[in-house]
Amino acid sequence: MKEVGWIGTGVMGSSMAGHLLKAGYSVFVYNRTKQRAEGLLTQGARWCESPPEVASKADIVFSMVGHPADVEEIYLGENGILKSSECRARILVDMTSSSPTLAKRLALEAEKKGIACLDAPVSGGDIGAREAKLAIMVGGARKTFEEILPFFQVMGKTISYLGGHGCGQHTKLCNQILVTGTMISMCEALIYAAKIGLDQQAVIDIVGKGAAGSWSINNLGPRVAKGDFKPGFYIEHFIKDMGIALSEAAAMGICLPGLALVNQLYLAARAMGHGRSGTQALYLALKTINGMD
Repeated sequence: MKEVGWIGTGVMGSSMAGHLLKAGYSVFVYNRTKQRAEGLLTQGARWCESPPEVASKADIVFSMVGHPADVEEIYLGENGILKSSECRARILVDMTSSSPTLAKRLALEAEKKGIACLDAPVSGGDIGAREAKLAIMVGGARKTFEEILPFFQVMGKTISYLGGHGCGQHTKLCNQILVTGTMISMCEALIYAAKIGLDQQAVIDIVGKGAAGSWSINNLGPRVAKGDFKPGFYIEHFIKDMGIALSEAAAMGICLPGLALVNQLYLAARAMGHGRSGTQALYLALKTINGMD
């Protein structure tokens, strides 16, 4: 099977689709802004004018978009894939960090048409996407997972089947809850270092190798030290994930005060104009709060 569809060519999606092209697959691609797909088109991807057109060309369709509303529009909207009479896709794989509830709804609607679904959000940011080292968390039928596993292995390094529909998304929320803690700690540590006059990179080099080491300090800390706040993952998308996690937690009747606090700080960062910056730009908000601008 050599023909696949890809919807969403943002910071991570373009790299992920590119790996499929390099692996020899024919890729039919759609993005709301065609210009952002030009890199893939020059590599040999074929352009489609809409998500339903992608699904009319390929047996397997992957999506990697921004928000649950985008996922809903692509698949379930009035002009969505599952409303199209020309859909030939057998399997839909949503790799967006989205809602577990939506993942279950999508699977149910697809099943009515004899189409299988997987929810397969990822972790690893732009670096993991470029280097094909993503962690991929998968929910859905195991049989479908096993069929799609070779595709995942082209894009990621650690691939895990977590259970039924929605389990991939629930696992990604666990990931994001953990990341919020390391992100605020990383930014506060570097604020402290800057205030006292320490060389931030020197601090990162030593603490990143000890018990305080984390992906955030070792990968995003150096960006902060260099003043690089370009996105590997947008602040506004991180806020979206935290909102989903808080909503799911409320539905389960559990309290996550650390997550709620960090969410408020990221909302402040967005209000300061950093919504389209990388998640490490929380550091800039903390600088402002501490009068260090």
